[in-house]
Amino acid sequence: MEWPIILLIIFGSVVILMLTGMPIAFCFILIDVVGVYLLFGGVVGLDQLILNIYTSLATFILEPIPLFILMGELLFASGIGTNVIDAVNQWMGRVPGRLALLAIASGTLLGALSGVSVACVAILGSALVPEMEKRGYKKAMTLGPVLGSGGLDVMIPPSALAVFLAAIAEISIGKFLVAIIVPGLLLAGIYAAYVTIRCSLQPSLAPAYDVPTIPLSKKLSDTIRYVLPVGIIVFLVIGVIIFGIATPSEGAATGSLGVFIIAFFQKRLNMEVVKKCVSRTLMTTGMIFLIISGAKAFSQILSYTGATRGLAEFAVGLQVEPMLILGGMQVVFLILGCFLEQGSIIMLTIPIFMPIIRSLGFDVVWFGTIALINLEMGLITPPFGLSLFVMKGVAPPDTTMGDIFRAALPFVFLQFIALGLIMAFPSIALWLPRLMQ
Repeated sequence: MEWPIILLIIFGSVVILMLTGMPIAFCFILIDVVGVYLLFGGVVGLDQLILNIYTSLATFILEPIPLFILMGELLFASGIGTNVIDAVNQWMGRVPGRLALLAIASGTLLGALSGVSVACVAILGSALVPEMEKRGYKKAMTLGPVLGSGGLDVMIPPSALAVFLAAIAEISIGKFLVAIIVPGLLLAGIYAAYVTIRCSLQPSLAPAYDVPTIPLSKKLSDTIRYVLPVGIIVFLVIGVIIFGIATPSEGAATGSLGVFIIAFFQKRLNMEVVKKCVSRTLMTTGMIFLIISGAKAFSQILSYTGATRGLAEFAVGLQVEPMLILGGMQVVFLILGCFLEQGSIIMLTIPIFMPIIRSLGFDVVWFGTIALINLEMGLITPPFGLSLFVMKGVAPPDTTMGDIFRAALPFVFLQFIALGLIMAFPSIALWLPRLMQ
């Protein structure tokens, strides 16, 4: 049977199973079971599937995932994030869109402590949106900045989604985590420029208000107490990787320990918080590992049937510029992001795209970076972006999904700008990893 027909059957089966409402991880595992049974010789194939699952999970490469998730859960459950927001707020002067800029600055800082994007959206939304509305901010300037800056968690290490993508794509996790730092900061800068310019042109979106004078001593003390530890955590997670002091797994471990220490000294650590964080981390990690095991076996089935090689040869043989093929992949990411969550998109696309990317000679770390930005778009892309529904849960009761969709769209466009810049200038993502060599 020709590989295009095999590929059509496999993906057609996946789509049909997904339409039944079955969780994506179970869809792929069912396809894996049937596929290896038919292609690898019955029971022998099932034995090989179990061995593949064990091999894909029994590796320290995946260790940062539960540790990054644990950091995010502790940040949310202990209230550390609220302290960071309050400390940053004291330094914000009377600038256009003051609270919207506070959301972006806080989202950038919280992204350095959390491995889960929706946790940042929940913290920022519950802490800032009510205050914004009280100050007369329009919904476009309350919901949008929070949605956009909450998504910065994906692009600023620690990022569980980045580790997940790197594991599936077989990219160096250490280099990938370092590569996304500058693009994440670039995106934060684009958000800040947009908010400043738009609020200057349309002051009614974010009315100015009197800011209480806070003594410099209090600003410094709160910064040292709440913000400085964030910098220490950043070094414990990323600095040790950049300087070759530790591996990504060791950096994740030191970062997690650092967050626990901060929560302890801020008197926000108790058994209830620990139980909640650990249980939620185990649930999320279990599902992610299930997805990884299904994705690895799925990749092997595609390779065995010749579909992977056939697609790569087909792409290389096309009489078009490789950048057009890369652009087509981004369109696929964008369309899927409107309907699926990020883990499902990675499972559907990365096993197909990575052999093509390698055949075309693109840098895999660079491709992973632009893919991650596109996945970040999916978090706030209507109609099914996950962060959109998190925002609905924490926003004031009179907020409609239509309000949230309209507020998110400008920030989707800003993410397009960042995506275009990094595609046009790969060094934005690659210069920092090269320092590690």
